[in-house]
Amino acid sequence: MNIKLSPAFMAALAAAAMLSGCGGGGGSSGTTAGNGTNSGSGATGSTDTRSDYVKLAASCQRPRSGTSAAGVRFPDRQGSLSDELKWVRSFIDETYLWYREVPTTLRQENYSNPIDYFADLKTTAVTSSGRAKDQFHFTYATDEWEASSTSGIELGYGVTWASSAANVLPRLWRVTLVEPGSPAALAGVQRGDTLQLVDGVSISDTTQSGINVINAALFPQSAGSLHRFALDRNGVTVNVQLAAARLSLQPVANVKVIDTPTGKVGYLLFNDHNAVAETQLIAAINTLKAANVTDVVLDMRYNGGGYLAIANELAYMIAGPTPTTGKVFSRLQFNDKTTPIAPMNFLASAAGISSPAPTAAGTALPYLGLRRVTMLTTPGTCSASESVINGLRGVDVEVNLVGGETCGKPYGFYPEDNCGTTYFAVQFQGVNDKGFGDYANGFQPTCRVSDDLTRPVGDTSEGMLSAALSYRANGICPATASRFAAGAATPLKLVRPLAKEAAILR
Repeated sequence: MNIKLSPAFMAALAAAAMLSGCGGGGGSSGTTAGNGTNSGSGATGSTDTRSDYVKLAASCQRPRSGTSAAGVRFPDRQGSLSDELKWVRSFIDETYLWYREVPTTLRQENYSNPIDYFADLKTTAVTSSGRAKDQFHFTYATDEWEASSTSGIELGYGVTWASSAANVLPRLWRVTLVEPGSPAALAGVQRGDTLQLVDGVSISDTTQSGINVINAALFPQSAGSLHRFALDRNGVTVNVQLAAARLSLQPVANVKVIDTPTGKVGYLLFNDHNAVAETQLIAAINTLKAANVTDVVLDMRYNGGGYLAIANELAYMIAGPTPTTGKVFSRLQFNDKTTPIAPMNFLASAAGISSPAPTAAGTALPYLGLRRVTMLTTPGTCSASESVINGLRGVDVEVNLVGGETCGKPYGFYPEDNCGTTYFAVQFQGVNDKGFGDYANGFQPTCRVSDDLTRPVGDTSEGMLSAALSYRANGICPATASRFAAGAATPLKLVRPLAKEAAILR
């Protein structure tokens, strides 16, 4: 069967090949495909052979008007709910990696909106460990996605939470990170604080009215939204009032050099493979290079992924040209309806996607030339972060993981906007230079250590970093590792949108 993919999707693949695997996202099928033209060149009686994915792009039940935040005019035109449902189905049929595994019993007429329909259009298979094969199928409001991925701007208080599972009572919510300068930081919120009350309601309230109050405060919908939180800090109640704000989050932090008896060790906290990270990572590697570090601990315990180009650049900056020249960072495998693209070789120069302070495309990347690196990982380490691990191991760089197993996502997307919603459907799987990409159950840690919320990240006495430095020195996982692991009676999972767990093709 000859399928015509949208010009946006094909352009993305071509750009990826041309840039040797630049990651990115936020493309809009409507900007090129949804212009209402007919492939029959306007001839009377001609047959439009294009798929619904191409024909119906930007044909919207409620069209947007005006321009996006980037100044691009919305391509939307008047359409119907049926048009949007047909577009979603065609998008899955043509680009979804496992399109053959989508249930055949789903009917468009049973859905009142495209988002719910899309949510069901995925494989129901499971992995060997019993996990859902596709845990990464979601949608996002386009304006929010573009602000987050390109500018690192998010609405919130500057707190990263970790919580117990939704069905576990009493609920446990703890602070894992506080963004410097954020409302939470200014109010004195600290890593390790445990949430007790939200606007006077217990975090474990199970009534619908109570849950509504909790959700309204934890997931604010507008800047300036003001809420009260009672936190427990080592048995002492700390009351804070926080106003939600649109925050420019910094993906790279705590860059420093740790002096050890066996040499200088570089450390950096890396939280997001977004466009902002490119320039910040380059600056961080330059700092560590100038200090003549002989090892690096890369803290990606909370990094859910993002642009593959950023992961590619980071891997190169760790390893340098000797093991990577001419080698594949990631080879993308699409479904059988998609034309293959050239492998993504390691990038020795900047892709030029940084924002808002861009690094010019083609700028030579600094590198450390290490044959060994230690990464701090948890189940929150996902997608593009895992591709750094896999890419380096593919060229025989030793990668030691200290913490927990990673999330298990060797898959990625080319996000597609349609009518104000950006759709994320798994469209490719990445394999390294050795052809390996089978880590859907996650990479297992070299030393298993749970996240030590009693100390700041970057503190050399914090459990995970301390274990990493110890393992580096003697090659033995320290006994303290089991103590921290045993202390985590209630497993916690990072609270974040699925858009923060992505490997994105630009």
